[in-house]
Formats: sequence, C-alpha cells, structure tokens
Amino acid sequence: MYKIMIIEDDKKLQELIRNHLEKYGYETCTVQDFSNIKKEFISNNPNLVLMDINLPYYDGFYWCRDIRTVSKVPIIFISARDSDMDQVMAIENGADDYITKPFSYDLLIVKIKGVIRRVYGEYSENAHTEIFEVDGLYMHINKNIVEYKDKKVELSSKEFLLLYSLLKHVNHIVSREELLEILWNDIDFVDDNTLSVNMTRLRRRLEDIGIKDAIETKRGQGYRIVNNWSK
Repeated sequence: MYKIMIIEDDKKLQELIRNHLEKYGYETCTVQDFSNIKKEFISNNPNLVLMDINLPYYDGFYWCRDIRTVSKVPIIFISARDSDMDQVMAIENGADDYITKPFSYDLLIVKIKGVIRRVYGEYSENAHTEIFEVDGLYMHINKNIVEYKDKKVELSSKEFLLLYSLLKHVNHIVSREELLEILWNDIDFVDDNTLSVNMTRLRRRLEDIGIKDAIETKRGQGYRIVNNWSK
C-alpha cells in the first residue's frame, strides 16, 4: 500500500482529497504543524506528496526544496495558481507534476498512478531515501550521509552503523559488546582497538557538521551519545 502525504491547509479540501484517495486503497497522512513540514514528512515517510503552494509560514516552493534535501520522493503540486510561471517554478523547485484547482478527482488519481508507476514500477529504481532523525540530526540510511543544519558528511559503513546504534538509544549507554557485534563481519577482525579507532573517527565527523562532545566513553561499560545539539 502506498502512503500519500497531503500538504493542504484548507481543511475541507484536505478531507475531500483524503477520503477519495482512501477509496482507491491509498494510505494517507496530513500535516499538523505547518511550521515544520520537513520534520513531519520524515516522521510519516510517505511514498508521494500532494503539495499546495499557498501555505502558512512558507510557500510550497520552499517546502518542496526543503524536502528535496532529504528525499527524491515524488511531489505533485495542487494549486489554484494556474500561470505558466507557477508551473515552471514548481518543476524547477523539484516537483514531478502540477494540477490546477478546481480539478477532477479522476485526473488526480490518474496523475498519482502515473507517477507511482514511473517511480516505483517494476523497471524503476525506488529513489525514496529512508531517513532517521533525532532532533534535527538526519541520517540518510541508503547513502551513509549525516546532515545537521545544512552541513553534510559522508561516513564509512562502520561509522554509520555505530552512530545509528547510538542514536537509537540516545542518552543511554550502549555496551562495548553490542557495538563490537555490530562491527563484526566475516571478513574483518574486530577488537576493542577497532572500536576505539572508529569512535574517534566518528567524533571527528560529527565535529565537521558542528556537533561536538556528543559521544561519551563510559569506562568498563560502553559509549553513550548525549543529545546536546538541540539545546
């Protein structure tokens, strides 16, 4: 089942679209906080986005660009603004398609099916990148990239696995044994020195994006990542 995120502040239209999509078997979600759409997008992890242009705080063009920093998920604009320039701006800001209001629900379904077929079809590569986020620190799961406040750094596979494990247990100690097990594979020999070296490198990578002193060493126990970047 495909999940579609509806970014529309007109509650009546939002509900009409939602009801129609659910009749066709789509799962839907809507925005609760229009001041932080990117965070809600990551939390909901949709397969497709329907985006209005005129929104509170920032317009749809802004949020389309913002979503594009973390995902290539298909975005279809739905707007009463019908000028050629608006449609050009939508595409240039990362949209996949554009529908003008008022619109036919049959046309909407056809557009959605077309985009889904193109992006998620049998012969298409799924471009949707899975994201894991903790208070503004984003991990791009399929790319080994970490992002914080518009700064990005690419980690090695071992560094990425360590950070992911620590962030899943943020503010709690993860034992050395558990971390060593995460690093272990059939090729590499892993010992305490390997773990220490990778932790040192991970600390440096986090410093490169502005996060300092977040990883604590707990002697005889393991490591802990402390959320000090959101303060």
